[in-house]
Amino acid sequence: MKLLIRGTNWIGDSVMSIPGIRLLRAAIPEAEITLATPGWARGIFEDADFIERSIEIDTESSSPTAVRKRSKLISGREFDIGLLFTNSFSSALELRMAGIPRRFGYSGEARGFLLTDSIAKPAWRGERHEVYYYLEIAQCLISALGREIPDIEPDVSVSVSDARRARARETLKKAGAEVGKRIVVIGAGSQNSRAKRWMPERFAEVADELIETERFEAVLIGSEGDRPISDQVSGMMKSRVTDLTGETDLDEAVAIIGEADLLISNDMGLAHIASAVSTPVVTIFGPTNHLTTAPWKGDVVREPVDCSPCMLRDCPIDHRCMTRVSTDMVMEAALNVLRKD
Repeated sequence: MKLLIRGTNWIGDSVMSIPGIRLLRAAIPEAEITLATPGWARGIFEDADFIERSIEIDTESSSPTAVRKRSKLISGREFDIGLLFTNSFSSALELRMAGIPRRFGYSGEARGFLLTDSIAKPAWRGERHEVYYYLEIAQCLISALGREIPDIEPDVSVSVSDARRARARETLKKAGAEVGKRIVVIGAGSQNSRAKRWMPERFAEVADELIETERFEAVLIGSEGDRPISDQVSGMMKSRVTDLTGETDLDEAVAIIGEADLLISNDMGLAHIASAVSTPVVTIFGPTNHLTTAPWKGDVVREPVDCSPCMLRDCPIDHRCMTRVSTDMVMEAALNVLRKD
């Protein structure tokens, strides 16, 4: 049986979908599983042992030309079943145009007629962790094939090869970091939402305290778009910091986080990466829902306010959900996760 899984378009969702893929692997061990996913996701799935291969797809556009291009990339590979972790109309159309005989996906976006097995979204969505959203549709596929659903705990973990870890240590060393010391990685950005960003000066204070009192080496990381925020953090710090913001792709970032002893960040994809590579993580939440999208493993720091979660990208009032999170709260959480580890 050849099974195509259309992967998600965000880093966090890619990690949160891993338990669903693992469940499929356990339930249908003979399946040849291929994951169609954006190119950047190679850094997550490169060393995965629960898929046979991945197909790199360009998801930047949903134009008719882009949809045809993606469907042609999939067609001709004789897939028996297609499973959509995405919710878009265009991704369902791609599988239909590719001629995959059986196509599973959640209903919505008026795409039901494109699917052979259209599944209603669970009523509890928004109340339970998103990991269960992907597990639910995987379970529906397993049941539809007459297989038993394995009784296994959700597992978001991914492997990082020794070679990738060695390259990560070399990158850190070349950037000036003391690789023999404990490393805290700081993710101060959040490209898709200014409201999710904790104050740069407070990130600086926490990093300085970890350096001065716990003898950590601090590393800033993020995409090119996060560089202005990282510049603010480094400029406010009293101690030396290694800034790799905009200097790594996701493949390198995954390995660097895997070599770290702690990650502290806003609600962003890298927090989920830390959970996947078993690095202790503290995530600062404000406008988003920590119950549904927090890293599967790790600690959350938040200050409950009446207007949260609002899911807005810019706060129209005083940003109280984030300004009320103190450096002491984050430091306490960081020390707690280190003790657990």
